[in-house]
Amino acid sequence: MSVDPAAESVTGRKNGSVAWVLVVTGLAGFMAMLDNLVVIMALPAIAEDLGGGMEALEWTVSAYTLTFAVLLMLGASLGDRYGRKRMFLVGMALFTASSAAAALAPGIDELIVARAVQGVGAAIIMPLTLTLLITAVPATYRGVVLGVWGAVNGLAIAAGPLIGGSIVEHADWSWIFWLNVPIGIALVPLAAWKLRESHGANSRLDVTGTALASIALFGIVYAMIRGNADGWTDPLILAGLIGGGALLVAFVIWELRAREPMLPMRLFRNRTFSGVNAASLLMALGNFGAIFLLSQYLQLQGYSPLEAGVRMLPWTGAPIVVAPIAGMLSDRIGGRAIVVVGLLLQGVGLGWWAQVASTDVGYAAQLGPMILNGVGMAMFYAPVANVLMGSVRPREQGVASGANNALREIGGALGVAVLTAVFAARGDLGTPQAFVDGLVPALWVGAGAVAVGAIAMLATEKSPAAPGGEVVARAGTEDTAVPAGEYAPPAPAPVGGDRR
Repeated sequence: MSVDPAAESVTGRKNGSVAWVLVVTGLAGFMAMLDNLVVIMALPAIAEDLGGGMEALEWTVSAYTLTFAVLLMLGASLGDRYGRKRMFLVGMALFTASSAAAALAPGIDELIVARAVQGVGAAIIMPLTLTLLITAVPATYRGVVLGVWGAVNGLAIAAGPLIGGSIVEHADWSWIFWLNVPIGIALVPLAAWKLRESHGANSRLDVTGTALASIALFGIVYAMIRGNADGWTDPLILAGLIGGGALLVAFVIWELRAREPMLPMRLFRNRTFSGVNAASLLMALGNFGAIFLLSQYLQLQGYSPLEAGVRMLPWTGAPIVVAPIAGMLSDRIGGRAIVVVGLLLQGVGLGWWAQVASTDVGYAAQLGPMILNGVGMAMFYAPVANVLMGSVRPREQGVASGANNALREIGGALGVAVLTAVFAARGDLGTPQAFVDGLVPALWVGAGAVAVGAIAMLATEKSPAAPGGEVVARAGTEDTAVPAGEYAPPAPAPVGGDRR
């Protein structure tokens, strides 16, 4: 069969462009997700250098998580309105500059402020990595490319303790933040060159909805982060939980009535969209809390921060191998089944770890749980992104990505708070046995959360390829079919102020 050289050339350029987009979005997403946990191993060194008590050290972690979770929806909305490429560049520049400020911080207060600004940059970057990638990927390659994207995200979450421990052991703690600077400096011009501009559906910002969601999430996430330290009956904690909940109700009411809502509530009538978001929140709840405790558990067994990170490689390394395969399979058999199996493997892995945890357990006994958790996490990220993006219209993918990332970050903050609260109720940091006494029930809670996430995912619609090789995306009551092997790029934004 003859091949048109011109067509072959176009295909080659398209595939090359997709590769560059994957590099840019993958590295940017890796940095944003990595900074969730990379600083944990450096807290003792930071305290020795900059001073500050336990509360200040907690805020070096929480300041990033808080602004990241609260502003993700705003980041997606800004990209939809002003251009995803343009806002991605703004977010990268902000994240890079604030990383340098964190590395140069002369005191603990300045470090906390820099970490908060880092979170703002990450909140702009993260939802746009997925939408920029989706608009660049032909349908035939989408599963594999999302598999790589998912592997990078999963690796960033799990590799935080390893990278942080390695830096603390061999260099100054500030290199945790300096690491972002050369990558960011390289990515900004590369993104400006290789990324294509696109816009979302809304022509204007939903200022009221953005304010209601941001303040509500701030109150809830703040209360979850500080609840253990300040007490769950503290007036400020109760105000955050009750006030945040009330503002969330107000946000829903407003979005139902708004002409151009930030998050169209009709999306949640789609059980696939709702199920994916519930599963994402519960997956993060179980795994973020478990990683937070298990990284300390391994050090309690006598390993240095670096040694503990290396011993978690069966968990952290699995996504590199498994996630691209899972993404490819999601194109062939649909993502729902793969995600469900991945969540169940994570639940079994955490339960298995709870069974073997003791003060004298050998490393070999912990390998099985780590491998299951790593494979399960790898089977989650890429297929769930494929299912999510297929459940909404192309122009709503930015909103969907922002909502999903926000709920996952909230799940992570909730996971650390809930599992730490369970840990504190049964154990403490005083002795190895006391730590194990608290760790075991906390891991069972994490396993239960992930298992409930699998049930939520089972409630979604099946998402295999449609007859005739078409991939069907369901959004509300409208279906959109894209013939296999073809890619319909988004319509260009109209000239003028109205960019839909």
